[in-house]
Amino acid sequence: MKNLEIIGLEESKVSKVREALAQLLADFQIYYTNLRNLHWNVKGHSFFVMHEKYEEMYNSAAAHVDEIAERILQLGGTPESKFSVYLKVATIEELGKVECGKEAMEHILSYFKNLIAQERALIALADEANDDVTADLMTGYLAAQEKTVWMLLAFAEHHHKGDCGCEKK
Repeated sequence: MKNLEIIGLEESKVSKVREALAQLLADFQIYYTNLRNLHWNVKGHSFFVMHEKYEEMYNSAAAHVDEIAERILQLGGTPESKFSVYLKVATIEELGKVECGKEAMEHILSYFKNLIAQERALIALADEANDDVTADLMTGYLAAQEKTVWMLLAFAEHHHKGDCGCEKK
């Protein structure tokens, strides 16, 4: 017996969920790499706080990458593992060197906007496929990301006024 048959899901409905998960996987891989970049390169008044936050965020992203890939496997797919492919299909772009904390925050918030939109769409697809596990996984991501966005915005409002002089660009 095939896995989908045993877990009670239909291939015709699950294929769209797998495709959306594959897209999310590509974007999470680029997001993860961009967070590492920021962790290494951002300077400024909030360096100590954000250096730790970037590490927390990339560790969380790495866990999500693994969960997404495993869910693709559970749904009968094969997760992509080549960065060359991720770079071609990702909607999050690879980031160059960023040193300014304010600019870094703008990138992070745009990444969250992108990921959150994908996860909401995935919940809808998963609901159509009766795939409660994928919907629940995405709901968990959303809960944590919405809280992080709120906290980052509160932090940025206070700490990034004039940080690194990047507002002059």
